[in-house]
Amino acid sequence: MYKIIEKTFFSENVVKFEIEAPRIAKARRAGHFVIVKIGKKGERFPLTIAGADRVKGTITLVVQKVGVSSRKLTALNVGDHITDLVGPLGQATHIDNKGTVLACGGGVGVAPLLPIVEAYKKAGNRVVTVIAARNKDLIILEDQIREYSDKLVIMTDDGSYGQKGLITDGMEQIIKDEDIAEAMIIGPAVMMKFASLTTKKHNIPTLASLNTIMVDGTGMCGACRITVAGKTKFVCVDGPEFNAHDVDFDEMLLRLGGYKEIEKEAETDYLKQCE
Repeated sequence: MYKIIEKTFFSENVVKFEIEAPRIAKARRAGHFVIVKIGKKGERFPLTIAGADRVKGTITLVVQKVGVSSRKLTALNVGDHITDLVGPLGQATHIDNKGTVLACGGGVGVAPLLPIVEAYKKAGNRVVTVIAARNKDLIILEDQIREYSDKLVIMTDDGSYGQKGLITDGMEQIIKDEDIAEAMIIGPAVMMKFASLTTKKHNIPTLASLNTIMVDGTGMCGACRITVAGKTKFVCVDGPEFNAHDVDFDEMLLRLGGYKEIEKEAETDYLKQCE
């Protein structure tokens, strides 16, 4: 059981948790994730570790309400316990001094982007960052991202904050002015697809951190499989980061949508039970 130490609402549907997990906090590196389970019969689902405090022995997770399990997690309060928390899992981000790095985060993808931006900056890179969301209320961790960014561009679909436009618009602005050595993109799959196409057009090496459907998180179930450069890979053990230009995003989007109807039915039933 893992105790919730702090709970903060970024918005009505996005919540940040600080959780007591000293062994995970000690071993965690940028890019790692955990598998979470709420209740003995709950489903297992992945969340990227957005931060860790080795002294306090805590890790930070950012959760968006998108289904039954995430709703159950966000309903927990300070003092409550998470049933199971396994990690750190996956391959850590390979960080070295490359020069100027373009970091791109969409929606709650900004949370897993934060430790990577921090690591890039501490390795001596110039970090230029674009974060994007549908509107101002969905922009998260701006101050923390700004702390480790030499330049920060904020994009909103409706223009309610920063500049109006998509994340790719902000990327194009930066690419025009900067000599980018490498890019990192994290966010919704469709956003990563088009962000990848943008950097490919400019011949910029790009990594994408993927968040696919997972069950065990150790490479045994195969639920997270994707195609990279024509070969089958497992996001949980081979990733979560891959060469974005080699990822078959269309296949990934298709697989992510495979359980949409079942998920909607489950969420409807859960909300009725809550009422």
